[in-house]
Amino acid sequence: MAVRDTTTTPSGVPRAARIREEGPTDLRLVPPALAVWAAAALALGLPGRWVAAGTAVCAVVALALLVAASAGGRRAAAASGSRRAAAPAAGRRAAAPAGRKRTVAAGAVLLCAAAGAATAGLHGADVRRGPVPGLAQEHARVDAEVRVTSDPRPTRPGVRGSNSTPAMLLLNADITEVTAPDGRRTRVRTPVLLMVSPGDDRARWQEILPSTRLRIGGRLSPPAHEGERLAAVLRVDTEGRPRITGPPTAVQRAAGELRSGLREATDGLDADARALLPGLVVGDTSRVPPELHDAFKATDLTHLLAVSGANLSILLFLLIGPPGSALNSERRGLAPKLGISLRGTALIGGALTLIFIVVCRPEPSVLRAAACGLITLLAIGTGRRRSLIPALAAAVVLLVLYDPWLARSYGFLLSVLATGALLTLAPRWSAALQRRGMPVRFAEVLAAAAAAQAVCAPVVVVLASRVSLVAIPCNLLAEFAVAPATVFGFAALAVAPVVPPVAELLARVAGWPAGWIASVARTGADLPGAEAPWPGGWAGAALLALLTVLAVLLAPRLIRHPWLCLAAALLLVLVVLRPAPLTRIVTGWPPPDWAFALCDVGQGDAMVLAAGEGTGVVVDAGPDPRSVDRCLRDLGVTRVPLVILTHFHADHVRGLPGVLRGRAVGAVQTTSLDEPPEQAAFVRRTAAAARVATVRAVPGERRRAGPLDWRVIWPRDGPGGGGGSGAVKGAGGPNDSSVTLHVRAAGGLTLLLLGDLEPPAQRGLLLSPAGLPRVDVLKVAHHGSGFQDAGLLDSVRPRLALISCGADNPYGHPAPHTVDALRAAGARVLRTDTDGAIAVTGAGKELRAVGRSGSGGEG
Repeated sequence: MAVRDTTTTPSGVPRAARIREEGPTDLRLVPPALAVWAAAALALGLPGRWVAAGTAVCAVVALALLVAASAGGRRAAAASGSRRAAAPAAGRRAAAPAGRKRTVAAGAVLLCAAAGAATAGLHGADVRRGPVPGLAQEHARVDAEVRVTSDPRPTRPGVRGSNSTPAMLLLNADITEVTAPDGRRTRVRTPVLLMVSPGDDRARWQEILPSTRLRIGGRLSPPAHEGERLAAVLRVDTEGRPRITGPPTAVQRAAGELRSGLREATDGLDADARALLPGLVVGDTSRVPPELHDAFKATDLTHLLAVSGANLSILLFLLIGPPGSALNSERRGLAPKLGISLRGTALIGGALTLIFIVVCRPEPSVLRAAACGLITLLAIGTGRRRSLIPALAAAVVLLVLYDPWLARSYGFLLSVLATGALLTLAPRWSAALQRRGMPVRFAEVLAAAAAAQAVCAPVVVVLASRVSLVAIPCNLLAEFAVAPATVFGFAALAVAPVVPPVAELLARVAGWPAGWIASVARTGADLPGAEAPWPGGWAGAALLALLTVLAVLLAPRLIRHPWLCLAAALLLVLVVLRPAPLTRIVTGWPPPDWAFALCDVGQGDAMVLAAGEGTGVVVDAGPDPRSVDRCLRDLGVTRVPLVILTHFHADHVRGLPGVLRGRAVGAVQTTSLDEPPEQAAFVRRTAAAARVATVRAVPGERRRAGPLDWRVIWPRDGPGGGGGSGAVKGAGGPNDSSVTLHVRAAGGLTLLLLGDLEPPAQRGLLLSPAGLPRVDVLKVAHHGSGFQDAGLLDSVRPRLALISCGADNPYGHPAPHTVDALRAAGARVLRTDTDGAIAVTGAGKELRAVGRSGSGGEG
């Protein structure tokens, strides 16, 4: 964090003056650090022979340069002793030392590159050694003895087509013995990733500590990307509880007890604080729900969920006081108040660092965080910025040589960039803001947040293809709560094993600022324009970096024009808030008189029927809560009298939390066939958590909501009515149990919403005594698949046929012959994978469909 110190030294010289007297920043170690980093990152992805050749070339050239520089130095020394040196020769001798320094620097850079490449090559070869990589290529099933090297971490439940992929547990481990399919046993030390479907024994798997030894069986597969730390992925198929063959070490047991004590102390807090506090303190995110994690991502606050140098620096700041005070005769912080000497303070600081590493796990990411925390401690203790960049560069060199895989870690890159920005950009920006009258503390926090965001945003773009427009204000609002949450959280961690009631009290105090941080993240993420799409990859990162540099260069000029700054700020506020009237004027979507909207939720279904101002009936919720929530926000829907889930396939129901989030919902209506049962249970569980009733769709029932009037025309009562066999031969299963609606909207607009009905059920619709009337709009069944009944299409003859499907989906939806048949019947076809979200307006001759991508037309 940027700091400004106005204290004086014992001699009476202001410390700020001493900082200015330090001179320019020392950058001599930066090129060697970059060389080590780049060489290690490159070597991890190359064959061993290329790494060996590159290392040898760098080493030979470096030695040649150093020998040449040494010989030049000896000749210069001999020449300086000659009495016949002329004046021009003296000029040449003056330039000679600079040339030798450049030669030595180039040699040092090449030597560092050789060291980085050699270390990375050895680590890479160690990963590829042994039989495990070959068995992974064959997808062989093996039995293995493993040593766990990380805490279990849950994956997010996903959606794959109509199914929901279960949440799994991931553990890093080293295979110490592997038994191949032919029975051959081999002692190895090969890093792998364990993927476990824990089932009923989830709690026991989650209790496994690093260094625990297990005996497991499973199927190997290659890692997802080349150049990873892993030799293989092992999908564990051992049923029941884990088979432990060796307990964890005493150190890991002690750390586990401390972490468990903190979790127990937070059990009485509200949901957000209970989930967030262990993550803030020790990086334990096992309780953080997916929607809260998404909110932290949208606001660029995810660094608070990972162990970072800030955690350690806060504790050390509490020990030794504000920046620069360690060199003063009047020291500050807890140490001098407790009568602890400077030497004792240093020892306690070192002990705190060691405890920090043990409790937060001695993994490379934690070691990186400790290194960055010690660099921040150096700033706190001395107030000198000039020596901090060399310290950061030295830390990069040592950490990459210790663990070359950090060279390919985005987390490591973001950590180094953020630390560098806080040491270089933030102090200068803070001073500039203070010169313009901004209060010191606010200037420091604003400069720190802006500097970290400026250098990290291009890297985030590579990972997420988006830019957070609320990152800086959210980081500012969260910053004031981080320190108290961390301090009281660590206090609760320390006393939990000894005095649990005191730990609970401290956790409750820490829960207040933790809850505030969660509220900031949720509120920021809920803003309509919290995130803006941006080109992904390194090209998008380069573009954002260029624009950031231009903005920084132009800022001093723009700040001289207050009205221009005010206009820019107002524009940013409008972009973030996106008021509906302004959005409609700018984008033209949604049209003001829309009656039906087909949301773009990827490979799934989510529809909205307008039922009045700010009110809509939602039919299906898609696979992703964020997508359907965004669609409803864009439509301005805040009240939902009824959510109709046509059937329980994941691509229709998994987005239900997004519909319920922040809206008044009357009830959730479902089909009568509870298949798949796990998805039906998910819907009931989600509705109950939101205190929303669930009801069954009754065949033939009619409902009204505002201008809407609709009738349930499928499933029917009796055999074959969507769930069995008999009246409709072949009808059955979740798709054929889809709740099918015939809707009449404002102005006489008629719609037929088919869910995912298959041809047997589609033919069953035609068997009704009244038949099927013609409609204006048809929501094509099953994402436009090739299984459609031609008789139904001939009967309803829609003017608009709308298809909801995901771009580049693996199912080939929509089928080309289905689209051709719809067009041949006279329907205008729109699809979400090419047209984006689609809104329908008008009726009769005024019928019109508008795609968000700009496509559309009359029916």
